Amino acid sequence: MPHHRGAVVGLALLLGAQVAAAQTTEPVEVDAKIVLAVDASRSMDLREFQLQRDGYLAALRHPDLVRAIAAGWNGRVAIAYFEWSGYVQDEHLVPWRVIDGPESAAALADEIAAMPVRRSRGTSITRALDFASVLLGDDLIEAPRDIVDISGDGANNTGPPVTGARDAAVARGITINGLPVMAFGGAALPELDRYYRDCVIGGPGAFVMVARDTAGLAATIRRKLVIEVSGAAPPARIEPAQGRAPVDCLIGEKLYQQRNWGR
Repeated sequence: MPHHRGAVVGLALLLGAQVAAAQTTEPVEVDAKIVLAVDASRSMDLREFQLQRDGYLAALRHPDLVRAIAAGWNGRVAIAYFEWSGYVQDEHLVPWRVIDGPESAAALADEIAAMPVRRSRGTSITRALDFASVLLGDDLIEAPRDIVDISGDGANNTGPPVTGARDAAVARGITINGLPVMAFGGAALPELDRYYRDCVIGGPGAFVMVARDTAGLAATIRRKLVIEVSGAAPPARIEPAQGRAPVDCLIGEKLYQQRNWGR
């Protein structure tokens, strides 16, 4: 069943603390803490959703990612993974796992692959960012960089406006990077890349990397994660066409109301 914000926050704290405490009584030092927040809304059909999840599985199992992790000061990162829609659900979370080589990376991929495939209504980037921020607050894992890697194929249309959650996370020193998925053709917002740039990402070095076709989806996910793990300079942020105004950050809510008007 879906959780309201208080219940979700409690769940994230409990699971994150349990995992870290099981590893050691001292804080674990890693090069980065990365939350992978993956869209599981019904705007994707089952095939599209599986393509997206498979992209994350392939990234975790790829030698490029393992090499990027090994090159870090500590040679390890911490990764948490959850899938979200209008809410975050407990069966859609793999809490913090310390990744220090191909075996631990593959083990995380196996855990994700075993999760039930269950999509639900709504797109709440706000609730996803709130949930990710709580996970990053786990002080039993220490890192110089806290990152939310959020992917999705639509704009926020459920819950509070997204800019408040973004600004609160950025104020805590969190970097939010966006992966707008524009590969499936059914996205309700043709300028989803600009929406992510103007309304979702933020923090030091934040960037958007766009998945524009299914053939390149897995490679885009991998490149984005390698950049985040390595701390390398990100690609140039997407710039708007000359003379174009910033995207309306309430466009998702407005489109949702139009579609449901009179129902």
